[in-house]
Amino acid sequence: MKLQEDVKAKEVDISTDLEEEILNEDPDAALEEIFGSAKESEEPIVDDALDEAFLKKSKSKKGKKVSDLVKEGKEIQTIDDVKAKFLDFCKKKNGIYKQTDFDKFFGKFDLTDDELAAIQEFLLESSIHCEDDTEEELLENLDDEADFSDNEDEFTEEEDLSDDDDYYNPADVKNTDPVRQYLHAIGAYQVLQTKEEEVELAKRVLAGDEEAKEELIQCNLKLVVSIAKHYVNRGMDFLDLIQEGNLGLMKAVDKFDYTRGFKFSTYATWWIRQAITRALADQARTIRIPVHMVETINKITRAQRKLTQKLNRDPTAEEISEELGGMLTASRIREIQQIALDPLSLEKPVGEEEDSHVGDFIEDKDNISPYEYANRSMENDRINEVLSQLTEREARVIRLRYGLEDGKGHTLEEVGREFNVTRERIRQIEAKALKKLRHPARAKLLKDFRD
Repeated sequence: MKLQEDVKAKEVDISTDLEEEILNEDPDAALEEIFGSAKESEEPIVDDALDEAFLKKSKSKKGKKVSDLVKEGKEIQTIDDVKAKFLDFCKKKNGIYKQTDFDKFFGKFDLTDDELAAIQEFLLESSIHCEDDTEEELLENLDDEADFSDNEDEFTEEEDLSDDDDYYNPADVKNTDPVRQYLHAIGAYQVLQTKEEEVELAKRVLAGDEEAKEELIQCNLKLVVSIAKHYVNRGMDFLDLIQEGNLGLMKAVDKFDYTRGFKFSTYATWWIRQAITRALADQARTIRIPVHMVETINKITRAQRKLTQKLNRDPTAEEISEELGGMLTASRIREIQQIALDPLSLEKPVGEEEDSHVGDFIEDKDNISPYEYANRSMENDRINEVLSQLTEREARVIRLRYGLEDGKGHTLEEVGREFNVTRERIRQIEAKALKKLRHPARAKLLKDFRD
């Protein structure tokens, strides 16, 4: 099925776990795969994918070979090429995919909203759906879930709302006052009951009716909550997830085309999920980790947990590499484990009183410790006491030669210029002063500070 759109080619790094799925080293095999998959599915051949395969074949005869690019870990891939691969992947899964599958294939592209919309329409027209939740599961009992807000006075602080299946938080969502207030507010909006109502509103939206646009958004706010609750405890607050989902809902309203025959809730669900998962990738961590790297981290984590149970100890990087079939080297695993560590804020409160912070317990290596400061202070006092027993000239020569004044030791010539005498004369004065300082009566004063 050919999409009438112009998509730019983008260069992407191909991770190890995708190379077998989206790289074709042999151009002839690529052509065979396209014709073969089209024959099996009895669907028209994707022209863009076919052109790309011929392009690969012609380019493989001059310049760099495709196999060489694979060895380097890089290859030019178009979005249409990856879409064709993803379609083939989904057909093998009976037309079902997970959000993580989508991120795995498309996560390395910096997709615009228009490109995302084109991909979604491509999948819907190909009867490909996301497995996480069906539309019916998301919409079922939505009115029941919001009805608690009308009877809010029936609840008391002592009641455990986690046992109430009709509440928005079946397991993880924390029942804070802002959540209650929001759920109470959206409880006033009813879900559209018929497709005719959706079509009527969609027509008005396309005609520029802002009231219709607002109404269509309000009628689907409960859908956003139902989707957002599946993403709690992943680094963002529940209300933040809802707000990100609402942004996706608004994009869905702007881009919805009722003439294609899709229900709005089916169309909006994809946009809501996309907005939430993108927000989690961009905002959940202090330092953003790319989607494909998150997938790699998850693989390492699963292998590590499996080996920990098997060995009754923490596995080494070499053992994890072996468990993953050599997909990653031990050094690469160590590097990724460092990437996976969560940053710790120096402002994080410590203790029940929360009157101190993590930063209070971290040594500042740029400043000397109180012990070292006191020791240096006592040492300076002793040095001054010893030098006071020399003549003023001798004491100053010692201070300049050993950097006791400005922290920098000066040469005989520099000190000579200071006193307007020769360097030999300064050497004699220094030797005489040191001889005096080596006297046992004076040397014992500095005995405690010798290394």
